[in-house]
Amino acid sequence: MTENTPARLWLMRAGYVALGLMVIFFQLLPLETLPRRFTGPDLMIAFTFAWAVRRPDYVPALLVAGLMLMTDLLLQRPPGLLAVLIVLTTQALKRRAPGLRDQTFAVEWLVVSLAALFVMLGNRLILAVLLIPQAPMGLTLIQTAMTVLTYPLVAALTAYAFGVQKLQPGDADVIGGKA
Repeated sequence: MTENTPARLWLMRAGYVALGLMVIFFQLLPLETLPRRFTGPDLMIAFTFAWAVRRPDYVPALLVAGLMLMTDLLLQRPPGLLAVLIVLTTQALKRRAPGLRDQTFAVEWLVVSLAALFVMLGNRLILAVLLIPQAPMGLTLIQTAMTVLTYPLVAALTAYAFGVQKLQPGDADVIGGKA
């Protein structure tokens, strides 16, 4: 059983923020000077969803909101739109986490894939209603597909490199939550 002390809880929350800042840093690096026809996965979404499914106590809503709002501002996206969608989706995934604990990875992957699709469609719909220019639909679909396809790698990295394992039945007793 993993050690569930308040110090570990705050250390893992700080680790999530550090991971998010590292992802943002690499997204801001000017590695290419020409417009891209292909896009990679949104690693912030993948890591946030993986941590929310596996250890909901490590990603509180205010922490996710702050990190995603900062991401929106730094990447020059409409401020707060994607942040709100990700916070709502993360909260829904956190509510499903106890039920996903006993399921296979394929079920977890399917649920996270549907969540990523919801975020993408919600973002596009709201931007379309507000008549805000957006990236081509093909690029958005590629990014969503890449996020879904890299989720198993992100989940493995989350579990083995960062030690973010799914909650076990007795883990929540130490931190005062529900299992």
